Amino acid sequence: MTETLPLTGERTAPGIWHENYWFARHDAAYRWITANLDLGTGRVLDAGCGEGYGAELLRLAGAASVTGLDYEHTTLRHVRRVYPQVNVVRGNLVQTGFADGSFDLVTSLQTIEHLWEQPRFVTECARILAPAGTLVLSTPNRRTFPSGNWYHTRELTPAEFTELVESDFEITHALGLHHGERLRVWETQYGSCVDAQLATAYDDWDAELTALVKSTHHEDFEIRPGALDESLDLILVARPRP
Repeated sequence: MTETLPLTGERTAPGIWHENYWFARHDAAYRWITANLDLGTGRVLDAGCGEGYGAELLRLAGAASVTGLDYEHTTLRHVRRVYPQVNVVRGNLVQTGFADGSFDLVTSLQTIEHLWEQPRFVTECARILAPAGTLVLSTPNRRTFPSGNWYHTRELTPAEFTELVESDFEITHALGLHHGERLRVWETQYGSCVDAQLATAYDDWDAELTALVKSTHHEDFEIRPGALDESLDLILVARPRP
C-alpha cells in the first residue's frame, strides 16, 4: 500500500488508524471466504470492490483471476495503481454487461445496502454465475447497525436478507459476524465500542478507545451460524437455483 482513498463514509479503507475497527470488521468477512471456500482456479468477481483490498486478498488466496467491479472513476483508478493484478471494470452492479455464467464466485460485501434495486442485483448475480458457482453477500444487520448512514438505501434484517437472496438462490450458509472475546471484554468494562466511536470526533477519543481501535484485527471478530438477530453483519453463501 502506498496510498489510501479519502474517507467519505461510503466505503472503508486500510491504513487509516481511526477507521481501523471498520476495516478489520470488513476484512474478517473476506478472510472467512479465503479460509473456508475453495477458490481453486476459479474466476472471481468482487462486485462493489471499493478500495480493492478484498479483491486483492481473493487473488492472493489463489483465484485464477479476480475482477473488481465498481462505478466510481476515482476508486477504480486507485485499484489499478495499488492492486495492478486485479482486473478492473467500471459498471452498474444491476446491469453488469458480463456474459451469462462468467464467474465461479461472486462476492459482494457491504454493498447491497447501497443499492436502490436490490432484487435486480441478486438476479444479475445469478445470471453471471456459472451453474455450479457460489455467491457470497454480506450486509449490516439493521437490528444492530447504527442508523443514519445516508449512503445506505435500505438496510436489512436477517429475515429480509434471506428472503431477498432466496428468490434466485439456494442458501448454503447463513452466518453472523460478532465481536470476539477481546472486544467483548473491552465492552464489558467500557460499553459499546461502536457507540463510543460514533459519539465524538476521533480527535476527542479517550486513550482506551484509541488503543482499541488502533489494535483491532480481523481475528477480533467471529463469524458463525446462529443468533443472526444479534449479529453485527450478516453473511449469506448461496448457489444458483437449477
